[in-house]
Amino acid sequence: MSEAETAEWTPPPPEELAANLVRLLDVEEIDTDLYRGARMPGGKGRVFGGQVIAQALQAAQRSTEGKDAHSLHCYFMRAGDEQFPIVFRVVRDFEGKSFANRRVIALQRGQPILNMIASFQTPEEGLNHQDTMPDVPGPETLKTETELRREAVNDIPEKFRTFFLRRTSPIDIRPLYPRSWFTPVKREPVNRSWFRVVAPIGDDPALHRAVLAYASDMALMATSMMPHGVNWTTPGMQSASLDHALWLHGPVRADEWMLYATDSPWAGHGRGMNRGSIFSQDGRLIASVAQEGLIRLRAP
Repeated sequence: MSEAETAEWTPPPPEELAANLVRLLDVEEIDTDLYRGARMPGGKGRVFGGQVIAQALQAAQRSTEGKDAHSLHCYFMRAGDEQFPIVFRVVRDFEGKSFANRRVIALQRGQPILNMIASFQTPEEGLNHQDTMPDVPGPETLKTETELRREAVNDIPEKFRTFFLRRTSPIDIRPLYPRSWFTPVKREPVNRSWFRVVAPIGDDPALHRAVLAYASDMALMATSMMPHGVNWTTPGMQSASLDHALWLHGPVRADEWMLYATDSPWAGHGRGMNRGSIFSQDGRLIASVAQEGLIRLRAP
């Protein structure tokens, strides 16, 4: 793609991108405790793990009243295929006065691709404390990933150029430490990014929790690769999420700025451990995240 072609291309408006995300996460009830997730329009290859997590959470939330999701724990078993819809089966394992548990099995073509256990709690007050948000520049001072991709046009191999320059996302991510997609260098396993949905998505709290779950799978696993100077474009690199845990600490507005602070305390045996803290722009700790991923480097 030439610079002229890049300049002529017009991305979809933010409102359309946000509306598409809302539709993607609006699972359809096809029977009692059985739901079908939408396919990503134009999606190809492997389903984004955050999509499966968010749709599974939405299925669990549809089966629960009067309680809010406060944690979820997932295991990925197989890669999802964009050619087929995903069916979610909800099992109501526990229904108590204060807490409830839901088990969700995500299936494609009769095979489970993800198992989730989600816990729900009746809202209540209690003792509270939290970590302090890192002192970082605000999102308004940072470039978007779209702008960074355009600036790096000469570093992008021709076969990837159209994909990278025309890639659109409903999540606006603004990294504090921009990375090189094709020539990564070794650096400390610490990352910081601001993110939010590109346009307002209404006031449904369950939807905002699902969108946060969707975005929590972004900019996370790469943290464990940073000390080794590799990423998913490195020849011979095999990467995939193995599990994903999310704890929701309070109300979420996914269309307002949040800071995602990640670090990786360990990697070994073909796996990398990643942790994340998500803060609102005013410093409230919204969520905590943990994920182990496959980071297997084979000879190219």
